[in-house]
Amino acid sequence: MNRVGVIGLGMMGLTHLDAWSRRDDVLVTAIADQDTARLSGEAVAEANLEGLAETSFDYDRVKKHTDAYDLINDSAIDIVDICLPTHLHLIFTKAAIDAGKHVLVEKPLARNYHDAMQIVELASTTDKIVMPAQCMRFWPGWSWLKDIVDNKKYGNVLSANFKRMGGHPKGAFYENGDLNGGGLLDIHIHDTDFVQFLFGIPSSVSSKGYKYHTNCVDHVITTYDYDSVPIVIAEGGWWPVDNCPFHMSYTVVFDDAVAMFDISKGSFVTVIERGDKEPRDIEMSNALGYDNEIAYFINCVKNNMQPKIVTTEEAANTILIAEAERDSVESGKPISLKK
Repeated sequence: MNRVGVIGLGMMGLTHLDAWSRRDDVLVTAIADQDTARLSGEAVAEANLEGLAETSFDYDRVKKHTDAYDLINDSAIDIVDICLPTHLHLIFTKAAIDAGKHVLVEKPLARNYHDAMQIVELASTTDKIVMPAQCMRFWPGWSWLKDIVDNKKYGNVLSANFKRMGGHPKGAFYENGDLNGGGLLDIHIHDTDFVQFLFGIPSSVSSKGYKYHTNCVDHVITTYDYDSVPIVIAEGGWWPVDNCPFHMSYTVVFDDAVAMFDISKGSFVTVIERGDKEPRDIEMSNALGYDNEIAYFINCVKNNMQPKIVTTEEAANTILIAEAERDSVESGKPISLKK
């Protein structure tokens, strides 16, 4: 049985702990955090979305480390799950790869494209599995959309519109745009990645946005330019006030149907096909994307199979696109991504 060590017990670390704990084919044997109150379970990170940072994990049965390197270098650990702040992903991913571990690293892959490409290079030097945790590629209703787009069940895509807005998480990391990249890199990145998952790298992006909580772009609306799809738009970021509900949705218009998802309405996709008199709700699994991505990661580890649904190179390209969005906001001009 593979033994897992989780580094970083913030919002995503606890979410991952919960997902790992629901499995019977792996065992979390160690955790690491500089905050001893978090290591004991006395202090619990707050979440900005229902279902995150909720866990009944038994802290008493695992090794506890205040130094992440001690966990990484423990020979009893097979898998290192890195849920640290974004700017720390590169150094600890490198340490875990150097230690011969399988690595799951939270999104975004790194704070910037340069660091992300270093992780891509490091991943190419090991026979272990190194996978970015881009959870939307595994989210019910979203993985369904990927299949529908690829197999053209409803014809070609005419337009795709995504929206994701959440409350601003509290704490020193989330208040420092130099560390987190603002709402653009922290939350909007999900849809930037999913747009790339569906359609590849756009030829250019044109973005509008503003800074509010940090010195980086915290709310952005982007139009992605593709020859094959007339309209692709995504809006995302942090609400400026605390009492707004989390919003995650898409509307995709095909030749022969319209597909709509809204997390506030339930775990289903509403489809209206040409000739339908009434909309049809297609039920999706209640599982969270975190459970599905970890299940996929474990399957890759067990079968010594490099990930195909998400790769380090694709995760790096997502950051490349996000940086182009930032540059477009700041310059007021479209930014080309043609190589």
